Amino acid sequence: MDIIKNVMVSLVGRPNVGKSTLTNALVGEKIAIVSNKPQTTRTRITGILNRGECQFVLLDTPGMHKANTLLGDYMSKVVRSTVSSVDAAIMVAEPSDRIGKAEEALIATFKESGIPAVLAVNKIDTVKKEALFPVISMYSEAYPFSAVVPVSAKTGDGLKELLDEIEKFAEKGPQLFPAGMVSDQPEKMLLSEIIREKLLGLLEHEVPHGTAVEITEFTERENGVIDVGATIFCEKQSHKGIIIGKNGAMLKKVGGLARLDMERFLNAKVYLELWVKVKEGWKNNASMIRNFGYDDN
Repeated sequence: MDIIKNVMVSLVGRPNVGKSTLTNALVGEKIAIVSNKPQTTRTRITGILNRGECQFVLLDTPGMHKANTLLGDYMSKVVRSTVSSVDAAIMVAEPSDRIGKAEEALIATFKESGIPAVLAVNKIDTVKKEALFPVISMYSEAYPFSAVVPVSAKTGDGLKELLDEIEKFAEKGPQLFPAGMVSDQPEKMLLSEIIREKLLGLLEHEVPHGTAVEITEFTERENGVIDVGATIFCEKQSHKGIIIGKNGAMLKKVGGLARLDMERFLNAKVYLELWVKVKEGWKNNASMIRNFGYDDN
């Protein structure tokens, strides 16, 4: 086994600051779904990047928020456990004029755990350069970050500098993942997340956040075509009608967009079938949460 430098780092922050977009940009591949809606990421997602003699293991986490369901409790637990089990943390924040409660809670976690943290001020493409100075000063007074790096996950600005700072925490050891691997997510989980991403993008208000996706079929034919069957679970009968749409139009649109992403990911032709079922209160059902892959393992 090759001996190289490894560094394991968690990306943390409040919902919708761009953690998943930043993870994808650093890895160079789409391994985490992205949406403009908060709380898109529900579980820890591992991205793997090899740069020179260093392997970066990037753990994208759910947004730090006040939980009001068992699913929310699980998401908050993922953030806390991930921060305590890595070499360093990247706290992703926006160029705002104040430090929010989520950021304060994360800073308190850094102080308690003693973990080194780098602040990535994301979305710098949305503000003027001079607007960043008070933001950097504000956070530097709040906590002794190892470094503060302005970045844009959208344009790629600052990503090299961010990796340079994180590499300072790398240590020599056995290579953790094969060189060509970009994520440790099971294929079924990635496929279910692709479908959920389309639901988040196409549906409004509370409907997409009440959905979960289970892959029920994943088989390859002799001609290389992959058959994928998936069930979309929602919380209310009225939501089922919205997801299906008039004459099945919405479900067809979700399936069409998801199939294209699946084919790019699997590099194969995909035949996708979708069903919709109602499971009231599933976000407070521990057994169902585990079945959907949201567990503590």
